[in-house]
Amino acid sequence: MKFASLKGGRDGRLVVVSRDLSRCAPVPGIATLQAALEEGAAGMPKLLAARDAVNAGKGEPFEPARCASPLPRAYQWVDGSAYVTHVELVRKARGAEMPASFWTDPLMYQGGSDGFLGPMDDIVAGDEAWGIDLEGEVAVITDDVPYGCTAEDAAKHIRLVLLCNDVSLRNLIPNELAKGFGFFQSKPASSFSPVAVTPDELGDAWEDGRVHLPLLVEVNGQPFGHPDAGTDMVFNFPQLIAHAARTRALAAGTIIGSGTVSNKDRSVGSACIAERRMLETIETGAPVTPFLKFGDRVRIDMQDARGRSIFGAIDQHVRRA
Repeated sequence: MKFASLKGGRDGRLVVVSRDLSRCAPVPGIATLQAALEEGAAGMPKLLAARDAVNAGKGEPFEPARCASPLPRAYQWVDGSAYVTHVELVRKARGAEMPASFWTDPLMYQGGSDGFLGPMDDIVAGDEAWGIDLEGEVAVITDDVPYGCTAEDAAKHIRLVLLCNDVSLRNLIPNELAKGFGFFQSKPASSFSPVAVTPDELGDAWEDGRVHLPLLVEVNGQPFGHPDAGTDMVFNFPQLIAHAARTRALAAGTIIGSGTVSNKDRSVGSACIAERRMLETIETGAPVTPFLKFGDRVRIDMQDARGRSIFGAIDQHVRRA
């Protein structure tokens, strides 16, 4: 099944979306995606009926511009860094050794979840000097995950998969991290794809808790990168969920991000500007590619084997606050 939330109220209005993303329909008796996650199996007959209706051509045209994030706000948003090669590159660019534990223990931070950007909402920043950057990611949404859940059990708690643009203000990060207390101002609102899908919609591309498809990133209409989300993902989503649940239970509607998708094969490009700048620094001694400017456009998408968008695209412009 495929789900979206049309704008309207803080939690949006749930619709089921057809497989080809052409039509959508509300679900009688289930107003929001959060409610659907909390109802679980009890709400499944209503969801399946709506799915069958839209796939049969009923409902109304689906328009991504009307969408909020599938979860316009969430009880929890935690972002990992599952592509360790990306972390290794970051540290190499600044001449720092990477601890061996990074290959066995995931990095993770807790982001702001009280309000996400819609897939076509502007990325707003107060100053270009803050170093505005995109970060193309894959994410999952869970149901209720118990305290101490193991990676072996975590897979059954993955309900939905979606794409993410985890916006970063790169030039604010160093001073924040130097304080030893993590990100805050440097991590404004993230955005997510118009549609979140159940793992079965991915077919063979969903394997071992990873999505084995390229993430397609464009900046100003030009290809920027197409790294494969399944390749070089050291920690899969069940492992990330287990890491997050080691000392706490996770409420239904928790979003877990993969971190910036990154491959060792540099010919596939990058899913964030910072990575390209790091490669330029390593190769030539200085970065060349600028961070995003006001008026720039970012697009993030993922397609199936037939070239059809699975989640709809994140398609945003950058503007001054």
